[in-house]
Amino acid sequence: MAQVSFAGVTKRYGDSVAVADLTLDVPDGELLVLLGPSGCGKTTALRMVAGLEEVSEGTISIGGGVVNDIDPKDRDVAMVFQSYALYPHLTVARNIEFPLRQRGMAKEERAAKVNAAALTLGLDTLLDRKPSQLSGGQRQRVALARAIVRDPQVFLMDEPLSNLDAALRVQTRADIVALQARLSTTTLYVTHDQVEAMTMGHRIAVMNHGVLQQVAAPEALYASPANTFVAGFLGSPGMNLLPGKLLRGLDDSVTVEVSGGSVALPAALGSASALRVTPALRLASAVAGGAGWGAGAGAGEVVLGLRPESLHIDPLGPLRADVTIVELLGAETHVICATPDGSRLIVRQPPQAAKPSPGAQVRIGIDPDPSAIHLFDAQSTLRLVVS
Repeated sequence: MAQVSFAGVTKRYGDSVAVADLTLDVPDGELLVLLGPSGCGKTTALRMVAGLEEVSEGTISIGGGVVNDIDPKDRDVAMVFQSYALYPHLTVARNIEFPLRQRGMAKEERAAKVNAAALTLGLDTLLDRKPSQLSGGQRQRVALARAIVRDPQVFLMDEPLSNLDAALRVQTRADIVALQARLSTTTLYVTHDQVEAMTMGHRIAVMNHGVLQQVAAPEALYASPANTFVAGFLGSPGMNLLPGKLLRGLDDSVTVEVSGGSVALPAALGSASALRVTPALRLASAVAGGAGWGAGAGAGEVVLGLRPESLHIDPLGPLRADVTIVELLGAETHVICATPDGSRLIVRQPPQAAKPSPGAQVRIGIDPDPSAIHLFDAQSTLRLVVS
């Protein structure tokens, strides 16, 4: 077990930058999820830890020692691939023991370790089968057993569930979480699936275009996204993001004017002088022309963020929109709307709520909880906070 550290790590392929100046510490025993869309650099970061990709700049450390120039076989990490990477001509037992044979471990010790790993993952009755005789979930468990049998300092998992059907993914991700908790092995887990990230990670590191966007516990990441990318990417569906203008009235009240209506800010957010851009840039820096907050006329270009579960259809609601699609999902319904300027607005409803018809014009209400409203600076895309 060991801490993994990235210090100013950059990976270039010619003129293309896959990972840019990544600085991140993964404490001993943590399960950290690297989350982001395809091509964001998360797998490249994982492969640099494994030694399968060279570091262009910066350093990667495992257990306090820099590993940039250490061969992959000597890094004491075990990687689980999306494709399982099992040897089709070998039995389950031989696949699991393969890394131990490479080390020259004695036969009796190999057999004991293979049996222990197989019992841990419920493979003890399948040891004589070939991969072709296994289901997708069983093959993935064999790949996990081959990783844990080595007792590595670090597990590296590259979208290991993406080839499984929905039911198997739910079961296997629970198995991985339980396994990691039992072994307490430092784990870096790559996925583009927000549900996997939210349910599995002690912390989540969100990446986009090779740049780390935010690192936080799942609850904190969901409640306080650092920018509009994190807000829109995290969640299923993601946060509604509406361009707007922040206006202050003569009574010092503050509203956000968006296409289709205006939203009054709760008292906790309604003090214009208290709003700051993370981390501590004044809101005036985002105000058009740097005009600041003139009495009754102050204006700032912002993005209003509203989670779908914080919205409801309400004849007295402050927002007007046209229903385009109604998605029935069993436990919930997604009412997908368009505001007058074409911005998408999704309302998540419980199954018992009345369902509007596509084409209907509706008004949308917002939960009174102050946490239902998120604000972002339109220019920098950073979160606005009270400070």
